[in-house]
Amino acid sequence: MGIGVSLILVAAGAVLVWAVNATVSGVDLVAVGWVLFVVGIVSLIISMLFWSSWGGPAAFGRRRYVEEDAPPRY
Repeated sequence: MGIGVSLILVAAGAVLVWAVNATVSGVDLVAVGWVLFVVGIVSLIISMLFWSSWGGPAAFGRRRYVEEDAPPRY
């Protein structure tokens, strides 16, 4: 999961926990909201920890190729 999906899960969980007052038979919306909230926070933390190993958005930038035994340019 990426950072965007994590934030969407956190937002959906927060809405279900604190903003919805409906009752559905067989489903506890508050519990579902807490699960989404916690999963979103955990995945956000994991995404931030691995961000440096992936290189972030600049990882696919320009790369320079240098030949070892190329003749000098004048």
